[in-house]
Amino acid sequence: MQALLDQFLDYVSLERGLSDNTREAYATDLDSFLSYLRGKKIGSINSVKRQHIVNFLLAERDRGLSANSIARRLVAIKVFLKYLQAESLVSANVTETMESPRLWQVLPDTLTYKEVDRLLNAPDLKSSLGIRDKAIMELMYGTGLRVSELAALRIDDLHFDSGYIRCMGKGQKERVIPVGESAQQHVQHYLDEVRALSAETENRTLFLTRRKKGFSRKGIWKLIKNYTTKAGIAKNVTPHTLRHSFASHLLANGAPLRIIQEMLGHADIATTQVYTHVDPARLKSIHSKFHPRA
Repeated sequence: MQALLDQFLDYVSLERGLSDNTREAYATDLDSFLSYLRGKKIGSINSVKRQHIVNFLLAERDRGLSANSIARRLVAIKVFLKYLQAESLVSANVTETMESPRLWQVLPDTLTYKEVDRLLNAPDLKSSLGIRDKAIMELMYGTGLRVSELAALRIDDLHFDSGYIRCMGKGQKERVIPVGESAQQHVQHYLDEVRALSAETENRTLFLTRRKKGFSRKGIWKLIKNYTTKAGIAKNVTPHTLRHSFASHLLANGAPLRIIQEMLGHADIATTQVYTHVDPARLKSIHSKFHPRA
């Protein structure tokens, strides 16, 4: 891989005529990347997967690199792999659909797959509260819901027979979100074993507190904090961390960024996407294919 890097650096300086500073910047960024790959026992550039690149960038973030520096690392990797593909030195460019600067600005608080498992397995399923809390966290990670959206979710918003939920997001925009089997099973368990005990109340809010009232955003925040401590996770985990983890894990596994934006209900695609008209079957298929707990 070092020989390929040397060949690329000669290309950008001799054939492309880029400045010495640009060449040095590429060298610094790509040296860091190749060093990371060697540490992971990856000896061939053709063995590099999208997940390796994501993990490298997250590792750079964890050691204190700024969002701009991380974005520059990704740009260097993209240019390097594009060159290798053009020279038929790699079979595929796994960065072709990876977005640059903006992507890494939304990843400050994400969990690894193992950390997600530890967090979601923290509730005691022998207790009614544990069953409820497990369902809450499974649904948050499985759908990327905002904490306000989860708190407002009603039983009537569940469409598990078709594998999705409907929620009202920012700007009163309704959207469809696929729900994987894991989240469905735990929410259904909660409905059957815990929520059914509150059937006498007229409150149709899905998740209820001990007082049979809907959760506040602060209440869910405290719940997540308590289980983060119980799971022994040192990171600053909030409800939004599960939303970020949902998005970054889908992205790392190859889901198209636009589909993730649809699931998250990001405002910057509101002008081109009417959420009430999104095909639930199409989103369900994408979710099932790319989400680790689908």
